[in-house]
This record gives sequence, C-alpha cells and structure tokens, in this order.
Amino acid sequence: MNSFLAETLAGRTAIALPYCQANGTHVQVLDEGVIRFEPREPEHRVFDVVISCGVHGNETAPVELVDTLISALLSGELRPRARVLFIIGNIEALRRGERFVERDMNRQFCRVPDAGDDAEARRAAMLEMQLGRFFSQGGGAVPRLHYDLHTAIHGSLIEKFAICPLPAQGCDFDQVEIARLGLAGISAVLLQSAAAPTFTLFSSRYCGASAFTVELGRAMPFGQNRGVDLSRLDAYLRGLIEGALPEPPAGGVTVYRVSREVIKHSDAFRLLIDAETDNFTPLPQGMLLAEDGETRWIVDEAGALIVFPNPDVAVGQRAGLIVVPAAPA
Repeated sequence: MNSFLAETLAGRTAIALPYCQANGTHVQVLDEGVIRFEPREPEHRVFDVVISCGVHGNETAPVELVDTLISALLSGELRPRARVLFIIGNIEALRRGERFVERDMNRQFCRVPDAGDDAEARRAAMLEMQLGRFFSQGGGAVPRLHYDLHTAIHGSLIEKFAICPLPAQGCDFDQVEIARLGLAGISAVLLQSAAAPTFTLFSSRYCGASAFTVELGRAMPFGQNRGVDLSRLDAYLRGLIEGALPEPPAGGVTVYRVSREVIKHSDAFRLLIDAETDNFTPLPQGMLLAEDGETRWIVDEAGALIVFPNPDVAVGQRAGLIVVPAAPA
C-alpha cells in the first residue's frame, strides 16, 4: 500500500466510512488529506491533538514527518491514547511544489464572512470546519493541542522556533505548553502582538486549543530534507499520540515578543536590508529598516531582531517582524 501522502498527492483520498483496526484503533478519512485516529476507548483518552502540515506547498520536511506518523498508526506500530487529527493542508500547492496556488493559505483563516472564493480560501474554510468538528466531538474535558508544522523560506540563526498566536482578550499565553515545546527540540517561541489570520489563531480563538505555528528549518523539495533533524519532534509527537504529556523542563525555551509588524502598505514599499537576511539577525538601534512612501520603520527597540523579512508579500501583508526578548513572567 502506498503511504497516505502518496495516496493524497495522487488524488486517491476522500471521505470514507470509519473502520476499526485489529488493535481497536478507530480510523476515518474525513476529506482529501485529512485523517482521524481515535483510541479503542475514546472516553479514556488523555487529550485531543491536531497535527497539521503543508499549509504552504513548498514546505515538505513536516509533511514527510507527518506521513511517517500516519504510516506508523496505520501499521499498528503506534497505538493512540489520544484522539489525533492529521491535516495535509494545501494539497494542490504540494503537487506543484509551490508555496501556494493563488494566495497564501495561512492568511485565509478566520476570514468569515469576508472569505474569498479562490482555492486556498475554500480549502481553509473546509479545514476550519474539520478542526471545529474534531474538537467539539471530543467534548471539553481534556486539553486541546494544535501544532501547525512549517519550514521557513530562508535561513535562521535559530533553526527551530514556534509562534504563539495572540490570545483572546482576557486570556494569557500558555506558559506550560510553551515550555513543553523544549522537549520537541524547539529553541525559541515568539509571542504575537497582533491577530494574524493563521490556522493556529483559528484553533486558539475558536476551538480553545493551545496552538503553535512551528518552524522547522528551511523549505526544501520532497526528498531533500536530510539536513533537517526532526528526531526530537518525532519522538515528542509519538509520545503525545501514545498519551504521554511530560512535565516541561525549566528554561529550555527562549521567549521573544513581537514588538512591531512591518506592514507593506503599497507597491512603493522598500525593505532596506537584504531579503535573504536570516531570521533572528540583530538590528542596530536607530537603523532605518524599511520605508513605504511617508511611512518609515526606524529600529528604536533595544535588543531587536528581524524575523520573516520578505518584501515580496502582497500589499497589506507583513514584510517582517521586529522581535525583542520577552520580560520574565
């Protein structure tokens, strides 16, 4: 049998009736690239977890990792004690080896009622439905987790890091889950200061999940990811699937906060550093970072770093983040 990924890319996964494996695991393909596993006695599960990947079609290392986890569950090598939903996001972009088909899918969530009608917007709406249904069917008695796995379009001085979406008003960042990411090999976490329409913002705001966008090295084509060591993340996710939620280590993750977003307001926007600058490169205080007509971004923060510099985004989207070390909690 081909892997779930291979079947998905070939267009051979679709909605199917649930079935039960020999070890009692309940399995159902819910849509193209979307598959759910439930333990034999779901009422005894310890938590519900969503593991998504491929929201950008050129970010293949996480997709290959997810495929190995699905294969391990389908073969019986892994037996879940958590409810687990796997999502392969932008399938058509993955087939093409491109970041997206029409527009960035990770800016198409939380858009109701102003969602577009392009391929990415329709797919994002369907994935929101699947996520909401998955968590609501599990009830609210156990923790909810969502890890949306990505790779970056260029290099990073911190290879593996995560972004925590801005919590709803009156809520705070989940410090325990942030610290637990250190067990997965994540070195740093960025605390968002604005609500970006990402997949993890949807699961955090509308599903009550502890959600993280996880960056895992540089984007490469399928089969060219040997330089990305995901062994710690693989072990961590396997443990979660089998019901292990270990105590987080102390001081294992460096926390930053987003001080400002650099937004591209028009086609006159100019980023005054090399677009290939590595994530977490320090920015000298007082430097002119970008300009857009009369708008200028001057670095006035002490200890500032640049993350996701990209002047080629669409007008209205962020062209970079200025981040600073977070004050101790």
